Amino acid sequence: MEILMFTEEHKIFRESLRRFLEKEIVPHIEEWEEAGIVPRSYWQKMGENGFLSTWVPEEYGGVGADFLYSVIVCEEMAKCNFSGLCASLHSDIIVPYIASFGTEEQKKKYLPGCVTGDCITAVAMTEPNTGSDLAAIRTTAAEKNGEIVINGQKTFISNGINCDVVVLAAKDPAVENPHRAVDLYLVEAGTPGFEKGRRIKKIGWHSQDTAELYFTDCRIPAENRLGTKGSGFLNLMMKLQQERLICALGAQVAAECMLEWTIKYCRERTAFGKPIAKFQHSQFEFAEMSTEIKIGRTFVDKLIADHMEGKNVTVEVSMAKYWVTEMACRVADRCVQLHGGYGYCEEYPIARAWRDIRVTRIFAGTNEIMKGIVAKFMGL
Repeated sequence: MEILMFTEEHKIFRESLRRFLEKEIVPHIEEWEEAGIVPRSYWQKMGENGFLSTWVPEEYGGVGADFLYSVIVCEEMAKCNFSGLCASLHSDIIVPYIASFGTEEQKKKYLPGCVTGDCITAVAMTEPNTGSDLAAIRTTAAEKNGEIVINGQKTFISNGINCDVVVLAAKDPAVENPHRAVDLYLVEAGTPGFEKGRRIKKIGWHSQDTAELYFTDCRIPAENRLGTKGSGFLNLMMKLQQERLICALGAQVAAECMLEWTIKYCRERTAFGKPIAKFQHSQFEFAEMSTEIKIGRTFVDKLIADHMEGKNVTVEVSMAKYWVTEMACRVADRCVQLHGGYGYCEEYPIARAWRDIRVTRIFAGTNEIMKGIVAKFMGL
């Protein structure tokens, strides 16, 4: 029995997106992997065709679609074996901060561009000495004469080069409570004192423009605060459920694709006079991976359904984020092995998939943090 009920409209949307990706995105992936960035014009093409922030209400330029449209975008993008154009990060992780906590003026200013692709977003939480411990961030935001003066550094920021506006987490140095000191701010590219640093060279995600960001006496209006004063930490926590669900979904689809490619390869590749797929070891590997992938899909789909119903699945999403990403990494490693030497060659998609999947165990909160959350709710 299917857990998620896709309508005919959902299916038409999926097919339209799939055709768009095959025509406009897939032919350029190798070029963008070499360049280390996706041209901004392709974000705009995504927006023009209605594939960004599909859930945004009509009064702000969107179509007010349900979360299954976001699921479809995440799934179809993941099937491309390409991480450079982080549509789900923009649409379903960052833009919701503006929609949920922004003032009416902020929503009218930014959301239409987020839908069209003219306003690319980034979220800046991680710092050189602070990762998952958000209460320990050092970037400061001091209020002076109706302005916010920001000083600090952020790192590993996805969309860091292309971004037009950053949702920035910073601390008020005058507030002692580390959780109440955190606020979120909207900082536009080009603001004096805000500098985009080098593009970080990574093991995987080569075409994703991950960068360092610097803030030196960067002054923004106090009206650029996102949400009420002192609410930043709580607001970040509120949005992590969907972020981790999207992360788990992307890893789930990656695992499904890697298994599909590897079965196809092993049916065609022969050794000792017969296809690799006919060896018992290969068959046991496929049976085990297929079982784990089926378990992951059932878990993730159930969480999507619960999330759409407004249920609090914080603990379960933390479980899914760590378990599915660990499973996907196991699948990647086993699939490379089944490819033999060719699995280590760039001409085969499994090589990029193997590189790119590893970071999913780190971002959106490390898997160790996920286990800690689960243990806490178990009363341990």
